[in-house]
Amino acid sequence: MSTLTSTYSTDSHDGYFSNLGRATRAFLGALLASKPYAATAATAEEARHTRPSKRDIALLNSEAARYEHLMPNLASELRFLASRG
Repeated sequence: MSTLTSTYSTDSHDGYFSNLGRATRAFLGALLASKPYAATAATAEEARHTRPSKRDIALLNSEAARYEHLMPNLASELRFLASRG
């Protein structure tokens, strides 16, 4: 991890390029700032391993029954998804 440091001067002789450099450092510091990865990884891991509820499985099966006559392939795919739960 790196840190961005800058020194500020109160001289009245600061020129355009000094101001531009400080603005660029501030912009890059704000652009590269990010949240720690560990916090987001834990929530994604929990969401991936949650099992669907019985209500969700019943909903998939009822949708499969609704589309059985129109699209049999879709109905079989919905049943397959429901069986994975």
